[in-house]
Amino acid sequence: MEPRGILFDWGGVFTVGTFDGRVVRNVASRFGLAEEEVAQAYFAEVRQLELGRWSLPRFWEYFSSALGVEDSYREFEALFLASVAPRRDMYQVLAAIPAEYTVGLLSNNYPVVSDYLRAGEGFDRFDAVFFSNEEGVKKPDAGAFEIALERMSLPAGEVLFVDDHPDNVAAAREFGLMTHHFSDTDAFVADVVARGVSLPRPPRGP
Repeated sequence: MEPRGILFDWGGVFTVGTFDGRVVRNVASRFGLAEEEVAQAYFAEVRQLELGRWSLPRFWEYFSSALGVEDSYREFEALFLASVAPRRDMYQVLAAIPAEYTVGLLSNNYPVVSDYLRAGEGFDRFDAVFFSNEEGVKKPDAGAFEIALERMSLPAGEVLFVDDHPDNVAAAREFGLMTHHFSDTDAFVADVVARGVSLPRPPRGP
């Protein structure tokens, strides 16, 4: 069935690798710490950011204390945003999606990063946006899908959901959406073209 809308995840789809993984690696490198130690502290409380319960300065207060390091919040914010690694060919695909298709973004995201994305590349192609930190609910909770679909003004059965995390894909399928478990751009393009969406294959970048 041809979808009338496409609902994208952000991290792992429009980024190379995961944003969280890059934050962990960058923090570990900056302070000379083991990635395992940084990851344990990071993932213990990052949910507070995802649900909008903590600001990014509040998270850094916790995170720096847990790691036993000292640095200004501004330095951490710069490192945090520098951990965004755009997948350029997917942004080219996004721009090429014909105007008759409604395009949504459903992302478990963080304060500061969500503002950064809104001001950045390709964002004007999204007709409907859901950031978990602004809504207080995150995937795979059904409430996240409900809000996103309401903003797209489409029923679940007419929307293709694209995510790199299997739990989110399974939850979306249970909710009634068509799904694509994202692994790479070529496979995604092949899938949507097979579903009837007219979409050119993006040129290869450097």
